[in-house]
Amino acid sequence: MSTDLAKDRRRTISVLHLSVTEGGGAGRAAQRLHGGLLTLGVRSSFLVDRRVSQDQGIMQRRFRLFGRRGPQLYAYLDKLPIFLLYGKRGMPWSINWMPRTTAAAVNRLEPDIVNLHWIGDGFMAPSELPRIRAPLVWTLHDMWPFTGGCHYDENCGRYRQSCGHCPQLGSKHEHDLSRWVWSRKSRSWRPVPITVVTPSRWMADCARRSSLFGAMRIEHIPYGIDADVYRPLDKAEARAQFNLPHDSTLILFGAAAIGRDTRKGLKLLPAAIERIAPRLGHCTLVTFGSVAEQELPRFSIPARHLGAFHREADLAALYAAADVFVAPSQQDNLPNTVMEALACGTPCVAFDIGGMPDMIEHRRNGYLARPYESDDLAVGIAWVVEDLERWRKLSEHARRKVEREFTIMLQARRYRALYEELLEARQKVSPP
Repeated sequence: MSTDLAKDRRRTISVLHLSVTEGGGAGRAAQRLHGGLLTLGVRSSFLVDRRVSQDQGIMQRRFRLFGRRGPQLYAYLDKLPIFLLYGKRGMPWSINWMPRTTAAAVNRLEPDIVNLHWIGDGFMAPSELPRIRAPLVWTLHDMWPFTGGCHYDENCGRYRQSCGHCPQLGSKHEHDLSRWVWSRKSRSWRPVPITVVTPSRWMADCARRSSLFGAMRIEHIPYGIDADVYRPLDKAEARAQFNLPHDSTLILFGAAAIGRDTRKGLKLLPAAIERIAPRLGHCTLVTFGSVAEQELPRFSIPARHLGAFHREADLAALYAAADVFVAPSQQDNLPNTVMEALACGTPCVAFDIGGMPDMIEHRRNGYLARPYESDDLAVGIAWVVEDLERWRKLSEHARRKVEREFTIMLQARRYRALYEELLEARQKVSPP
């Protein structure tokens, strides 16, 4: 055992992570933190509604009434009022209106710290939060904790007051569903001392300006990634693994749900590709994520969709096979895809929004385009791949950025230090 790791095992803290699932973007980020904490000797465990892996310490809640279909039913019922009141289907919205027994389940486990993650889809009602006895840390994977129900506000800014007149619902009334959800959160959460952790500086700024979290303690701790899994690989071998052309510039784009999640900017990509095609010559677009191939837009260059990836080693090989990763998100926190691509030495191009500047250093390991301008996105893609020597420098800097700022162990140590501080402060107030 290394000296650093031996020092890291000096204390034992029990941490319980709460999340709807350890799958998806937010779930994967939380699961990585969980793994890092276990390596440091923290007794980390997970409580989820939907379990998608067999990893150590992950517990799935039992649903006595509905059995295995319980999680899906709760998620459906949580969104039912949106359909009945506004005729909206499949919106990225969570009301969490149904009573649950989450707090009781948490208290029975007696953790030292409870770390909340993505708890939408009816995971727990706002009124349950004050009933949890352990100190609360809340990692903000999106904006939902301080909005009236949306997970990203699409720049409406109403979360800074008290929501209402919600543009996503198409509401014309101040006292609409979003105001009702905001009011429930306000009544339940304002008296609770929550320590808020944001992966991106942008999310920290949003939380500070919000009416619900503005008075809370807010810390910035970026996500971490396993740089031994996500690493540069031989490009020719990586392309052969997916039967991708060796003589073409490969442009990569993907997300967990690129079809359903319009925020990821899929519709902005065809215009950029059309502008860049004559300039680059022979190039190929490769996409991945959960979407039917027939639902993808038409592109002016050859395109291949590889579907969803469940093994991280396969996803890492795909990043390594590409020449550039494009993330045309219109609003985003600290997307795993960009961090993963950079770790594999693949330069990234994105709009200068959200948490993108935390990872992409303009013209050093990628390119930050002017927000929502497909023309500048095309300029960035071309700038990255046109000059081989420049590309090599971008690739080197991409990898170094992750090694320096975004490793799992760095993230886990920062969280553990925060947990220890909160427990020491609590002990001073209420000694055993």
